[in-house]
Amino acid sequence: MKPSDHHVVISADCHAGADLWDYKNYLEKKYHQQFDDWAREVEERNKMIQATMGEKSTRNVGVGGDPEKDADRNWNSDRRIKEQLADGVVAEVVFPNTLPPFAPIPANMFEAPRLSNDGELRFAGLKAHNRWAADYVSQAPEQRSALIQVFLGDVAGSVKELEWAKENNLRGGMLLPGAPPGSGFEPLYAPCYEPLWAKCEELDFAVTHHSGGGVPEFGPYFPASLAMFMLEVTWWGHRAMWHLMFSGVFERHPNLNFVNTETGTKWVVDTLEELDGFYDRMKYGTHGSETLFGYFATKDLPERPSTYWKRQCHVGASFLRPIEADLRDKVGIRNIAWGSDYPHLEASWPYTSEHLRNTFGGIDIDEVAQMLTYNSARLYHFDVEKLRPLAERHCLTAGEVFGGIDYASIPEEATHCPGLMKHTQRNAA
Repeated sequence: MKPSDHHVVISADCHAGADLWDYKNYLEKKYHQQFDDWAREVEERNKMIQATMGEKSTRNVGVGGDPEKDADRNWNSDRRIKEQLADGVVAEVVFPNTLPPFAPIPANMFEAPRLSNDGELRFAGLKAHNRWAADYVSQAPEQRSALIQVFLGDVAGSVKELEWAKENNLRGGMLLPGAPPGSGFEPLYAPCYEPLWAKCEELDFAVTHHSGGGVPEFGPYFPASLAMFMLEVTWWGHRAMWHLMFSGVFERHPNLNFVNTETGTKWVVDTLEELDGFYDRMKYGTHGSETLFGYFATKDLPERPSTYWKRQCHVGASFLRPIEADLRDKVGIRNIAWGSDYPHLEASWPYTSEHLRNTFGGIDIDEVAQMLTYNSARLYHFDVEKLRPLAERHCLTAGEVFGGIDYASIPEEATHCPGLMKHTQRNAA
C-alpha cells in the first residue's frame, strides 16, 4: 500500500435496529396481539427508567441506547450513512441494538435482557429483526453486512434461518448468543449445537459473539448489580472461545471463523498463555487435577489453543487503544478487525479521524490496512474494490494515519471513547 492511498475503513462493530412499533410489520399476523401487549410493556418500562434518569423518550433505544434526539441513529439509514462517511467510515458490520419483539424486558437500560424459555415467541421476534435487517442492508448493500440472530432453543430452526440469510444477502454470519448458568439453554460446548457449527462452516459464515450477550442475571441489587455487570461482562464474552476450543469445534471445523467483538484485545495474550498451559498439563501431565479433569477433552485435540486462535479466531477490536495496537504481533495482525461501535456512547464517532491517527500512528501501513479493511472484508464478505471510490472521498490516507497526531490536540469531549482516554495511551503515566 502507498502512503497516498486511502484506507478503506470498515467498522467491524456497529449497531442498529428497528423502532419499537416498526417491528410489528415484520411479524406474522398471528403474533400481532401479543406484540401489542409486549410493546406497551416496553413503553412503560422505558417511561419508568427515563423518569429516573431524567429522559423523556419511550422510543426503542435498546440496552445502552441513546436519548430521544439520537434514538433514530438505530434505524435512520440516510443519517447513519451521512454521519459515518463524515467520520471516515465507509462500511459497517451491523449488530442488533434495539429490543426485538418478545425479548425479556431488562430491569434497566444498562443491563442485558433477562433470559427466557418462551421459545416460539422469542424466535419469532428474532426472525422479525432479521427481516428488518435484510431491508436495512438492501438500502446500502455494499456498505453493510448484518449478523443473523438465532435461537439456541431451536437448533433445527436456526439452521433454516441461516440458510434463509444466505439467500437474502445477509452475509454477516451468525450472532452467537450466550448460554450462561441459569439461562435454561445447554452450554455452548454441548453436542446439540453441532449442526450450527457445520452450517456456518458450509455457508462461510463467521460465528461472532458480542460482549454483553452471555451474561447471567445479576439481580435487583442496584447499584452494585450494574457495577458487577461492568466488571464481568467481558469475561462472560471471552468464555465462548474456550468453550468452542476445548469441545473440539475448531478441530472438527477447521474453516470456521470465530470472532469475539467488543471484549477488548489485551486479554488475548495472557489468556492464550494460560490456556496453552492448561492444555499442556491436561494432555501431557502424568498426575494432578488438570490431567484428571482435562485429559479426555484434550486427547483428541492435536493443536494448542494458541494455534486454533491464530488459525480461526479473531477480535472485533472496538475503539482499539494504542496500548492494544502495540500487542498486534502477539494477538495476530490477521486476527484483529477494528470497530467504531457507532452509535454507542463510547464509540469513536465523531472523532474517528483522531482515534485512527492516535492508535495507528507510526505503525506499518500494510499492517494497519489488515486491521482496518481486509480482516473485516474477509470475515464479513465486503467487496473492497467496490468500496474504494467511497474511501477515496471520505477516508484518511495511509500517510495521514501513519503520521499520527499530537494527543494534546485531541478535544476533551473525544475522550468518551476508551481509545482516546488518557490512561490508554502508549506513554500514559
